[in-house]
Amino acid sequence: MKINFVNPDHVHALVDLSTGLSIEEMMQFLKGGSSHWVNQNGLVAGKFGWGRGYGVFSVSHSGVGEVARYIAQQEEHHHKKSFSDELKLLVERYGLKWRDDKTVETVSAVSSAPTPR
Repeated sequence: MKINFVNPDHVHALVDLSTGLSIEEMMQFLKGGSSHWVNQNGLVAGKFGWGRGYGVFSVSHSGVGEVARYIAQQEEHHHKKSFSDELKLLVERYGLKWRDDKTVETVSAVSSAPTPR
């Protein structure tokens, strides 16, 4: 992991994923290991557990610096725009679709996706 940002309702992480590891396995390690560590060290009252879902976006090698800067500025950024507002914008911008269980999925028809701003 190169850079991360932790907020009470979400985490941003930029990860160089090994070709031998699936996204699902990486998320299991990240969420499972951090939950275990938080609980073992008594960092929160009661038992800590992550929410069910997660979002994953790929980035080209040439975009790593831009994403790293974006993550590094999250604390300031979220003073201006809430996480839920930003997530809604990402859903609209990248042609994702809300599912009933409040997660999103990629929409197969890219032509219906709005133009990135």
